[in-house]
Amino acid sequence: MSKKINIAIVGATGIVGETLLQILAERDFPVGDLFALASEKSVGNTVLFKEKPIFIQAIAAFDFSKAHIAFFAAGNEVSLQYAPIAAQAGCIVIDKSSAFRYDKDVPLVVPEVNPEALKKLSKNIIANPNCATIPIAVAMKPIYDAFGIKRMNIATYQSVSGAGKKGVAALAKETADLLSGKPIDTFALNKQIAFNVIPKIDAFHENGYTLEEMKLVWETQKIFNDKKIQVNPTAVRVPVFFGHSASVHIETKTFPDAHLVSQLLAKTVGVEVINHDDYPTPVTNAANHDMVFVGRIRNDISIKNGINLWVVVDNVRKGAALNAVQIAELLVQNSVYRH
Repeated sequence: MSKKINIAIVGATGIVGETLLQILAERDFPVGDLFALASEKSVGNTVLFKEKPIFIQAIAAFDFSKAHIAFFAAGNEVSLQYAPIAAQAGCIVIDKSSAFRYDKDVPLVVPEVNPEALKKLSKNIIANPNCATIPIAVAMKPIYDAFGIKRMNIATYQSVSGAGKKGVAALAKETADLLSGKPIDTFALNKQIAFNVIPKIDAFHENGYTLEEMKLVWETQKIFNDKKIQVNPTAVRVPVFFGHSASVHIETKTFPDAHLVSQLLAKTVGVEVINHDDYPTPVTNAANHDMVFVGRIRNDISIKNGINLWVVVDNVRKGAALNAVQIAELLVQNSVYRH
């Protein structure tokens, strides 16, 4: 990675944008010019990259031909408006939002699972999967390859940082207020999140599932290029600041011996197995780390070809920013960008 790559970060002041800056520095990505972009109200503020202040520029006035790669971390509306402009300017867009995930001409990529999808880059836009989909896809990949997968039942337990800075602030304030005997005036997440769990993330779909749950269905099938994988998800918001967890039950095509599954996962790039008498949690293992942690590996006692997993990840890092940077690293390694 000797050539310097000019980088734009859209949504640089958000929780994922700030983490992108941190990870680009940590992994010594060959950043040339760095452009931090946000809305007009943030212009003049700064973000830090390698301890140096970078002034925020307005996205509306930015010339994307100045950047080789643009990370979009500002939501669907911004991506729909500006990602095509960036792509048409010759910049490769790596988009965190769900705006383009289901476009058949836009690759949806988890580098450990389907890097070959980057060969189909016709629109200069690459979609980053949802923060809950990424760790599950990484963990299920060796199982899919070894045993085949027919069906998955998934329950996710997603931290408030999945809702951005407002989610983190809401949990902190509600907790402090309740412990001080103060009433909670407003609910940033629609319901009280402190000392509570909320079995709804995002809007309801017409089938009764939420859009967050349907993302697990649609994205899993697209990443594995397998419409036959059946996914039955439930997504729950929990009062944890950082780190998503998931209870995953997989029905396979052939018998998945738990010991062999554990061995396969232990050899998988990006996975750390914590099993037997121990188990991973979002706070003690995942937060501020880049691995997908897997534990509670055991055969299902109710059906023959079933395996259960507990999957934990830092949702802001591997669930969002790190996955995007890994995609960018693949682009640079394969010289897939405008020279």
